[in-house]
Amino acid sequence: MIPLRDEIFIRGNGDHVAFSEYGDLNGEPVMFCHGWPSSRIMAQFIDDAARELRVRIISPDRPGIADSSFASNRKLLDWPPLVSELADSLKLERFRVLGISGGAPYAYALAWALPERVRAIAVVSGAPDIAELSDHSGLLPLYCWLMWAEKKLPPPLCRLGFRLARPFLSLRPPRRSRPWLLKFLQPFDADSLRDEKAFEACFESQRQAWKTSAEGVMADAQLFAQPWGFSLNELRVPVRLWHGDSDRSFSLGTAREMAKKIPNCNFRMIERAGHYSVPIRHIHEILQDLIAV
Repeated sequence: MIPLRDEIFIRGNGDHVAFSEYGDLNGEPVMFCHGWPSSRIMAQFIDDAARELRVRIISPDRPGIADSSFASNRKLLDWPPLVSELADSLKLERFRVLGISGGAPYAYALAWALPERVRAIAVVSGAPDIAELSDHSGLLPLYCWLMWAEKKLPPPLCRLGFRLARPFLSLRPPRRSRPWLLKFLQPFDADSLRDEKAFEACFESQRQAWKTSAEGVMADAQLFAQPWGFSLNELRVPVRLWHGDSDRSFSLGTAREMAKKIPNCNFRMIERAGHYSVPIRHIHEILQDLIAV
């Protein structure tokens, strides 16, 4: 789908930040933090709910993702200054934040670094603070393997792996392959992704993430296993945490462990729901709850 707005913002240091907007341009502003590997167009599946609720979704690509400039040696806490500059350019004094899956650490970083600007955040099917996790058994095996590779393999070999994957993961899968792709997911998630807009938001945003290079996707992945630079118990803004009881990427137990660390956290466990089905099926409820805070 075509976003309401699709532009490049040029930061004070010359870096380019690509962002798209969905929903209602005159609505309540919500900064969207996309998943991994993903990009700004992931937010398109929110458009209908955002229009109905009069919410303005601003969805930027992270550095090195899709059309945003690559930033070497970046840290998680480099994200709040970027978003702050973008918000200034859009003349937004305060805003809310929605982070899905791999966007969770970035949502938490905004809440921690910008409490005077962030009214509240919602984290859906969110990635945990892996560096502080006492038990990694609740993570998807792929993530455990990537952490092992990052620790054990030489950096040039890791970069080669991502570069070799890029040509394949940048391809648009033919429509006839969709039933085959959905077989790899649990039934809750597969059913949700049979929706055309949801499927495009998920898989096309993943494909676009690799658009510029493999380095941006790799750098994004590396940040998840690094210390965030702050503790969740230091958050001072309201947090809404939504998680499915059958999430295979980040287990329910992992989500509960995160919720216990956050002072002002409202934890919502969704029954018979997986990693993708929570945001897809419950986005109206999630947005409505977020803007009410």
